Order: sequence, then C-alpha cells, then structure tokens
Amino acid sequence: MFEAFLRDGGNVVLTGIPDGADVYALARILREQRKSGLALVFVAQDAQHMQMAADAFSFFAPEAGVMQLPAWDCLPYDRVSPNASVVAQRLAVLGQLARGVEDERPVVLLTTANAALQRLPSREFSKAQSWRALPGNRVDLSKLVDWLEVNGFLRSSTVRETGEYAVRGGIIDLFSPGGEEPVRLDFFGDTLESIRAFDPETQRTTRQMKAIELVAMSEVVLSEEAVSRFRKGYVSRFGAADRDDILYQSISEGRRYAGMEHWLPLFHDKLETLFDYTGATPIVLDGAIDDVVRERLDQVGEHYAARVEVMEGGKAAGAVPYKPIEPRELYLGKDEWAQDLADHATARLSAFAVPPGQGQQVIEFDGRQGRSFAAERAAGDVNIFDALTDHVGRLTKDEKRVVIACWSDGSRERLAQVMGDHGLDRVAPIETEAKARELPNGMTGLAVLGIEHGFE
Repeated sequence: MFEAFLRDGGNVVLTGIPDGADVYALARILREQRKSGLALVFVAQDAQHMQMAADAFSFFAPEAGVMQLPAWDCLPYDRVSPNASVVAQRLAVLGQLARGVEDERPVVLLTTANAALQRLPSREFSKAQSWRALPGNRVDLSKLVDWLEVNGFLRSSTVRETGEYAVRGGIIDLFSPGGEEPVRLDFFGDTLESIRAFDPETQRTTRQMKAIELVAMSEVVLSEEAVSRFRKGYVSRFGAADRDDILYQSISEGRRYAGMEHWLPLFHDKLETLFDYTGATPIVLDGAIDDVVRERLDQVGEHYAARVEVMEGGKAAGAVPYKPIEPRELYLGKDEWAQDLADHATARLSAFAVPPGQGQQVIEFDGRQGRSFAAERAAGDVNIFDALTDHVGRLTKDEKRVVIACWSDGSRERLAQVMGDHGLDRVAPIETEAKARELPNGMTGLAVLGIEHGFE
C-alpha cells in the first residue's frame, strides 16, 4: 500500500485520516515497512499532539520504540533559556540520532513543527556532548569535573537541584537534567567503583545503577574555542560591544547568561537541520502542518522585527541591549523548508479527500470522524450514556468491533460501571489494538487511550 512512499521515495497524501487516527496510520506504515532502527519521523503540529501520539503508540504499536524531540519551550528572541529538562531531552535524542539508532525494533521519531524548523548543533557536537561510564571503568576525575563545568553544571556543597554537582574527595554527586534522582559516583583512584542514585532531601542511597549517561545542560558549550567564536561573530555583526552589553561581557568571561541560546549560531562553526540527522528516513507530516509552519515563521519574523526596532530606536535608560541575529541563521526559511521536504520521502495526513496531481500520489484510508454526541449534549433532556449504549449496540449488530477510549485507568473502571448500569455489560479492558481485534462479537473494548476525537 505504501510502496510509493517507503521504497520509491515519493511524495504522497494519506487521506481519510480524521483527528485521532494519525497514530493508527503511522502504525500501519511501520508494520508494512518492516525495518529496525529509525524507521519513521512524524512531525506533529505542537507539543501536545506529539505527546498524545507518543502515548497512543503504546496502544497501536507497542512493539515500536518511540523517541521525542521537543522544541525549545521559550519564545523566539527571548531573554530566557529553554528549560534544562527540555534541553536534556533534546541533546539525548540528538546524540542517539548522531550515533545511529541501534534497535531491533522499528523506532519512530516524534517531533514538532517548531523543533523541525529550528537549526541544530552539528552531529559531531551532539556525539561529543554526552558522557557514559560503567562501574569498573577507568575515569579521569579531573577531566570529568572539567566536562561538567564546560557543559553548564554548577558546583555546590550539597546536590539538591538539577544541574548541580559536588566533589568530596573520591566522590562526585551530580543531578543530571532529565534524571529522576541525583547520582553518586564513588571512585577508588581512577576506577569508578559504584554508581548509586540517592534522595536529594535525605542524601541516602535509593538504588544501585549499572551505568550512567550524562548529557550537557545546554546546546551552548562555553569552551575557549566557542567563546572566541562568539566574540568574533558578535563583533562582526554588531560592531564593538558596549560596557553595558551584559551578554557579551558574560560570555567573554566564560559565564553563562540567561537566553544565550538565542545566539546559538555564534557559538558553533556550523549548524545543521533535523533532516541532516534523520537522513533518508521517511517523514510523515501532521495534517495542519502547513498552517503551523506559516504561523511559526510569521511569529519568528515579528519577534525579530520587534527586537530590531528597539535596537535601532536607541537605548533607553537602564535597558539591557538586545542585538538579535537574523532569523535565517537560527531557523529554516519557507523556501528551505519546502526544498528539504521535497528532497525526502514525505506523506501528509489529511482528514479530507484530496484530488491527485501536483506530483502527489493519494492513498485513501477511508476513515471518518466518530460519533461526537454533540446533539445529545446540547439537548439537555437526553441521557448521553443511553445514547452511547444505543450507538454501540447498532455498531456491534453490524459486526463491527468497538473500542471506547478513556483518559485513565480510573475513568475506564468508572465508565465500565456506568455503562453496565445502562444495559451495556459486555465490556472488557484491553491494552492494545491487537487485543481489540481479538474481541468476540458483541464485546466492547475499553482502552486507556488519550485521543481527543473518535474515529471509524
């Protein structure tokens, strides 16, 4: 069904995929592809839809691995840095992609339009910005401390917060972004003897660990080379810095500065794109992607123009200068985005019928929106559970399998009770789509599946 997309590298439109059915379609593609490692990239419209897709994979394709690459959680040209946990997740995923995804399962990379539009540190950088060790490994303790300093960790007497580290003789405590607990590295000479997680409040060990892998606190590393590159790039673009240019002064002194990531290109000799990281991997695009991309690029342009207007209008008393780099240095432009997609096998999801043409092949899924019960809600004098029971009864009478999606285990248990009270007692909890297909005739499945809309 997907030969033109998966093997011929074509540009296709998958129609008849209403809201909620996107991961069902992705699971179908993965099964037909039969590939281990990185098999598919899905660009969702935003972080909420990316997370919903990740959760839905446990139902539609539990056999698949899922990676998520979020965008920065701050506005373009902001004065704040992205959250440390977001950066940690980004760097961990970028490191995996740069090294190559080695997995016996098919793996899907989920990301967002905002993340895909932003330029990234090079693959060489992402490979280098991780540190991994096992008990028994020889580790140069001083080099590890240097790595922590350069990569944004803060030294403290006692580790309690993310991004802190402490050194006490042959022991290093550190709290890596993305980690659930801080860890304690116990050395005997140059040998790492043990890795233990501990409670930051009590400082007591909670468990032994078999390995540790650290990622940097930021996509900006303040090495001597990076600082020198920043200084030259900043001056070449904006001229000599004033004394009150705190960004320039802080970076020149090797100190981190809030929001410095928005000058990312000045710290790196080159930036790459998500397409560089994923290579020839097929890409599936959310149905609303074109509108989202246009709105995002408009937002970037507006924020840049606002910063330029303030900069050119003269410095207000007490104001901290903000000299923005051009959008094209940090983000893909509309034409570059379109060209990158044209160079890859892409499939666009659509809930509606699309006429063939314009170099696109159309693949029809024949899906449609599920019953919404909006009329029953609006009526006020109709019991919605009676309406649900009647609807499910008609579907099962036509020998269709029915699954009702619930938000949580608790809501599933409650719904089973309520439906039983309304005459629909042939229900069973199910965990996967495969189990749904095994339901006997007349049995309704109840699944924990966080989708906003039903589909048929």
